[in-house]
Amino acid sequence: MAEAADFQGMSPSPARRWMRRTGALLAGAPLLAGLLQLPAAAPTQAAEQDSLKAASGPGTVAVAVDSLTPTVPGEDDTLTVSGTVTNEGKQTVTDAQVDLRLGPALSTRSDIDTVAQRTDEQAGLDGSPVGGKYIKEFDKLTPGVSQHFSISVPVDKLDLGGEGVYQFAVSLAGETAAQPWNQVLGIQRTFLPWQPDGADTKTKTTVLWPLISTSHMTAETGSNESQTPVFRDDDLAEELAPGGRLQQLVALGKELDVTWVIDPDLLASVDAMTDSYRVQGEGDTTTAGTHQEVAKQWLADLQGAVQDQEVVALPFADPDLASLAHNGTDVTGSLSHLKEATDVAADTVRSVLHVEPTTDFAWPVNGAVDPSIVKVATSAGADKVIARSDSLLETGGLPYTPSSARPIGGGTTAVVADARMSTAFQGNLTKASTSTLAVQRFLAQSLALNLQTDKQRSIVVAPQRMPTASQAQAMADAVEALQGGSWSEAQELTAAASAKPDSGSTTKVPSSSRYSSSLRKQELPRAAFEQIATTQDKLDNFKVILTDQSRVVTPFGRAMNREMSTSWRGRSAEAADYRNGVEAYINSLAGQVTLIDKSETKLSGRSATIPVTVQNNLVQGVDHLVLRLTSTSPRRLEIGGETWDEQPVSVSGGHSQTVKFTTSAQANGQATVIAQLYTEDGQKYGAPVTFDVKVTEFTATVMLVIGGGFLLLVLAGFRMYTQRKRAAAREAEEDGSQETGEAEDGSENPEGPESRLTSEELLEEESPAGTRADAPEQQSDPTPDTAAESADPSGTGERVDR
Repeated sequence: MAEAADFQGMSPSPARRWMRRTGALLAGAPLLAGLLQLPAAAPTQAAEQDSLKAASGPGTVAVAVDSLTPTVPGEDDTLTVSGTVTNEGKQTVTDAQVDLRLGPALSTRSDIDTVAQRTDEQAGLDGSPVGGKYIKEFDKLTPGVSQHFSISVPVDKLDLGGEGVYQFAVSLAGETAAQPWNQVLGIQRTFLPWQPDGADTKTKTTVLWPLISTSHMTAETGSNESQTPVFRDDDLAEELAPGGRLQQLVALGKELDVTWVIDPDLLASVDAMTDSYRVQGEGDTTTAGTHQEVAKQWLADLQGAVQDQEVVALPFADPDLASLAHNGTDVTGSLSHLKEATDVAADTVRSVLHVEPTTDFAWPVNGAVDPSIVKVATSAGADKVIARSDSLLETGGLPYTPSSARPIGGGTTAVVADARMSTAFQGNLTKASTSTLAVQRFLAQSLALNLQTDKQRSIVVAPQRMPTASQAQAMADAVEALQGGSWSEAQELTAAASAKPDSGSTTKVPSSSRYSSSLRKQELPRAAFEQIATTQDKLDNFKVILTDQSRVVTPFGRAMNREMSTSWRGRSAEAADYRNGVEAYINSLAGQVTLIDKSETKLSGRSATIPVTVQNNLVQGVDHLVLRLTSTSPRRLEIGGETWDEQPVSVSGGHSQTVKFTTSAQANGQATVIAQLYTEDGQKYGAPVTFDVKVTEFTATVMLVIGGGFLLLVLAGFRMYTQRKRAAAREAEEDGSQETGEAEDGSENPEGPESRLTSEELLEEESPAGTRADAPEQQSDPTPDTAAESADPSGTGERVDR
């Protein structure tokens, strides 16, 4: 068993080995004799013993390397390794010792991958312990308890050879009661980059530093002149606050020589937060946003960080190019949204950061490309596509990693990021140990790449789009060490894209069949682009009636850009909720301009007017609308002399307008009328209003009454004419009687002309409808015993005597 322990990688002294062997023989003799006499152990006891050994053998102690400084040591440095060992077994570990192990230099980048993926505890391949005083001993390790260690060793004591990437490991050896011999119970492997004299040719390395977030702003704005923006949540404030993800990215990035890759939507959202904004609550409620100062501070820090640095602006809201290429190109208008997102990107960055950005780059998810993705990516004006080497695989047999720039046809350049270095900081890096391992592996890959050839190359590192705060910290540590090292120098992305391509490097874009199935499953479906197109149609129908279209075109245009964002990957339910919210809001706005419902209307004449009211509850006025009134029974009711009539509509914000239509009834009965708003180009706007009109005027009795009344008016006029003639004749006779008809006593002769009236005339004179009062009264005339009649026509219903 002692030999077995030695085979597993331990190197005890010769004296100690002799004592162990002797003790084992002495102890084993009586034990062997007893075993020959005793029956075999029960199967359950054997299983328990095997379980106990498994719980106390190799792998029962977890070794974590929390720090390794310096990450790239020099000849005169002292290497310090700190971390913890944790007994995860069920038995106490005794005589525990932590050792540093230096293995041989690794010759290829693939060798680094192999070592990093090893999980066994066999230490034989990891080199010999440094030994001497550069160890850490523990009397015992209690199960479940962690113990800290820190070991410092001068670099010249490591006996490092020439430049290269060396295997480096920290192991713990000890004993347990179940396995009472010294063995390796846990090990952690990492790498030690070694470049003592500096590289003859440095690698030009471009590191992308992404500032991208999820979509936070909605299409909604407050119902006021200032258009207060409304956010889906207040999560963005957490990312901007001290310690938040975005705050850390800015704070760390400003100390590095990197290329900033920024989503303009993030800048627009933070800029909106610097003033009044609202946050959606439950139902239709919103609350006032309170993080203006946080937003202002973050923008100020970012403005300072990007000065004199290269800034690449992605299309607004970072649209998912692969989803668009695979599922959206057949949907009308989808590519136009990409063009709009590209057009507004530069203006947004300029207005917020006051720098001139580069907009020539498109960045598909994970740098995965196929012909359709490249076609879509370059359709909006970009002529450079950021790909990745695990998508655009090398097939030319080059013995080294070529430069990033590759001409792929059509005037397009693929900037191929190195996959190993770009993916070094994925996963959970909240623990110091995982972060330290990521940094050392990144540096190892970079040095190994440099040592492949003396030819200078341009390499690009494109990490994940939205690194966490811990991932950003690890990235910053690695980049800082790289830029302080001796084999690499920083370079901007535009310079990397314009570098001379290596002859023999792959320039053929892989076919669609090679596109990752896991990435395809996360894409936005065709239904998403169809819903976006529906929302656009509704916006187009709505905006034409507005006096100020920009109040809706801009917020809705940017919201539809956000609906196509790459950030929705893995969040399909949230993406659908966002799209539904945008569509519902355009519906609600369009519904603010509507027709007021009408009840049944009655007409009691041959012609009349019908009023219809248009209500505008928007802040701004509406115009370019037409209200059309249509009769479904034109033989009974005509509108404007035809089946239908229409009139223009213009209503100020918050007001209503009543439009009157002239109608004419042709017959009795009920007619249905439809009121419908139209845009000036003939598109229906909103829901119609239908109501009934009841015509009740034209009955037989009414016609007789009208005819009888007309006849009475004619007779009354004739009678007035005859009475006036008779009155004139009487006046002539009376003038003659004054000369001959006086009585001898001087009194008026009672037998004058008045006494010669016929009985018919007398009756007419005494009749209330007579005309005596119309004649000039004489001084000798008796006072009339009836009131004077009016010569006006008779009123309606008044009796006329003949």
